[in-house]
Amino acid sequence: MEPIGVLKDGQIYDLQTAEALNIEGDIIKQDNSAESLEILRHSCAHMMAQAIKELYPDAKFFVGPVVTEGFYYDFKVDAKISDDDLVTIEKKMKEIANRKLKIERYETTREEIVSKFADDELKQAVLANITDETLTMYKQGDFEDLCRGPHLPTTGMIRAFKLTRVAGAYLGGDEENEMITRIYGIAFFDKKELNDYVRMLEEAKKRDHRKLGTELELFTFNEDVGAGLPLWLPNGSRLRSKLEHLLYKAHRIRGYEPVRGPEILKSDMWDVSGHNANYGQNMYYTEIDGQKYGMKPMNCVGHIQIFKNDLVSYKDLPKKLFEYGVVHRHEMSGAMHGLFRVREFTQDDAHIFCTQAQVKDVIIDVLEFVDSLMKTFDFQYEMEVSTKPKKAIGDDEFWETTTKGIMDALDSENLPYGIDEGGGAFYGPKIDIKITDAIGRKWQCGTIQVDMNLPERFNVEYINDEGHKEQPVMIHRAILGSFERFIGILTEHCAGEFPFVIAPTQVIFVPIADTHVEYAKQLQKELLYDEMDSKIFDMNESLNKRIRMAEKQRVPMIVVVGDEEVEKQTIALRNRRTREQSNMSKEEFITMLNEIKKGSRI
Repeated sequence: MEPIGVLKDGQIYDLQTAEALNIEGDIIKQDNSAESLEILRHSCAHMMAQAIKELYPDAKFFVGPVVTEGFYYDFKVDAKISDDDLVTIEKKMKEIANRKLKIERYETTREEIVSKFADDELKQAVLANITDETLTMYKQGDFEDLCRGPHLPTTGMIRAFKLTRVAGAYLGGDEENEMITRIYGIAFFDKKELNDYVRMLEEAKKRDHRKLGTELELFTFNEDVGAGLPLWLPNGSRLRSKLEHLLYKAHRIRGYEPVRGPEILKSDMWDVSGHNANYGQNMYYTEIDGQKYGMKPMNCVGHIQIFKNDLVSYKDLPKKLFEYGVVHRHEMSGAMHGLFRVREFTQDDAHIFCTQAQVKDVIIDVLEFVDSLMKTFDFQYEMEVSTKPKKAIGDDEFWETTTKGIMDALDSENLPYGIDEGGGAFYGPKIDIKITDAIGRKWQCGTIQVDMNLPERFNVEYINDEGHKEQPVMIHRAILGSFERFIGILTEHCAGEFPFVIAPTQVIFVPIADTHVEYAKQLQKELLYDEMDSKIFDMNESLNKRIRMAEKQRVPMIVVVGDEEVEKQTIALRNRRTREQSNMSKEEFITMLNEIKKGSRI
């Protein structure tokens, strides 16, 4: 495989840059590694921009980075571009690839670039964020753009690519700015990899939680209510309630105590915590009796005050407080996406106060909880340790010590993990839980964060074994992340066919005739006593049609009742998932369902 770049100290350089700067390191080849794909996708983004410029000569370009899902380019053009235009742009990209244009890097001065793009307000906006006086450009044919790279040697090396969607984006990510156009794409060196990815996208469209949420009547959004504020319908509320109850029992068994903090706190609290300084742009504020208040974006401050409400002994540690905490965050309009990104959501949040010596055991205990839940819902997962971000509180010694403590806990259990440099919370490093769904996509969900900053800021103390006051370590912990996001992910993971234990409707009864409806209602009531939900399909349709209608609801169990079932107090069960049919007594049926529930304990 032909070399395309160099990797040194975690930094990727293309061959031109490595040669210009005399950089020696590990050779990057065309092997679909993360490093090689970054070079390829960056180059493909530029080739897309060149195609757009040839099709729309008035186009002006902002930035075109590589992202987790491929790459994108933000640009401005007079014409209205939709998904229907992507085929035309792809065709032009293939023409450019066939030209095998040499991709050339050259350096120039800031003054020359400012002059060159004097009439381009988007390029001037890019320059406003760059302080360097010597800048690099990349040129291929008649197209060139301001860019640090890395890039491939020629466009001829870009063969397996696809443009995936058109979106709107605020210039620079600021919703106060104008909305411009963004096109997303994906590229691989291997055609098979691209075809597999395209098939995954097609499957993802079928599983889209927004589509299934409407079909299964789980939730809805209403512009009159407000963007990013989901309305939970009866089906969705039942599903959510069952998930909450399942987790509630799991928490209590593991020694967590339920608490609840207010959704609005005096702004002074957010000054002390550092949220106003480090997170204020994501918060909502109001004023009461001349005093500024902030809607909570996180639950930690309330839990700190609950811990401080009593004199805590070292014998009480670790002290585990948990809450289904409703939080509000100011998300940009263009960033919201179904249940995945909303402005109001509920975290399965917990804070564990412990001694320094207990940190390792607490982390391991939480990871056991994570593992148990992921297995219940058939998720594979991986972990990442996220280190100090640019905006952070606490000195370097705290960050180094705490980050090492997290890694030591994982290493002691031989648990593999990656590193996300700069991805920590502003108050401490963390472990991020990333799950893989049924079609191979990765999602960020749970998190475990170690924090000694907030306990210090709020003077949190316990009485140690010598009778002196000592500061505890505070561990922030969410396993689902939020109920909204997790339900959205789970909906797509199982394509709307939820596990029996949390299914909104677990059984549909189909009475053959009106004379059998009363028996169906009796069964329905008995299931409710065992906290199981059912529906009766007694509408004025044929039996076969009602059974087909029940099957489309994706419920785990369909039960047909007729004369024989009423007389003998039995049921005729159709397990839609296993395609099996069986007859059993009413008691056997209810016992079987309760055994299924019991087997789903976390």
